[in-house]
Amino acid sequence: MLFLGNCMILHVIQIEQSLHQPMFYFLAMLALIDLCMGLSTVHTVLGILWGLVQDISLDACIAHAYFVHDLSFMESSVLLAMSFDRYIAICNPLRYSSILTNAKIVKIGVAIICRCSMLIPPVIIRLKFLNYCRPHLLSHSFCLHQDLIRLACSDIRFNSFYALALVICTLLLDAMLILASYVMILHTVLAIASREERMKSLQTCVSHISAVLVFYIPIIGLTMVHRFG
Repeated sequence: MLFLGNCMILHVIQIEQSLHQPMFYFLAMLALIDLCMGLSTVHTVLGILWGLVQDISLDACIAHAYFVHDLSFMESSVLLAMSFDRYIAICNPLRYSSILTNAKIVKIGVAIICRCSMLIPPVIIRLKFLNYCRPHLLSHSFCLHQDLIRLACSDIRFNSFYALALVICTLLLDAMLILASYVMILHTVLAIASREERMKSLQTCVSHISAVLVFYIPIIGLTMVHRFG
């Protein structure tokens, strides 16, 4: 269903000319990231569920962790870009088409890829040089950086501090900027005299807010599990 749904979204956006707008371009980016995330984890997850896979090599696990974290950070970045799109559409609608041109959307996409591709590798590459001496049991059916450093008996301070800084400078910063954009959106919407216009403006944000909650709630849950579980 994951693959079918995302492929349908990409196909519809591609063939339907009326959907060639910034918000739908960002939605296509989100669908493509979800598709890649599914492709990077499906073989391991299905192998475990069907009892065909009981272990995974260190190199494969590190590569797996890279794609999981890299794509997660990309998804957060796209959600931030979508909140910027909603902010411009509601707070500055007359300049919307001149601000979010196709060229700028391409630049945003490239910036997202560069941001994640440059920040993630140092902490992931470091995993290769750690010594692992604790029971090699992972808490999930896919590899995470948090799981791997728990198995190490080497000095993991670099990984711990870098990972914390990375989360603060990306996921937390993105979440705060998304929240700030919606505070400004809400301020603008409440200033609209017509109740119908206020509801119409808010309805354009519902799908994005839902996507933000679906993305961040599991991440918060995983963080709590690794911190206190």
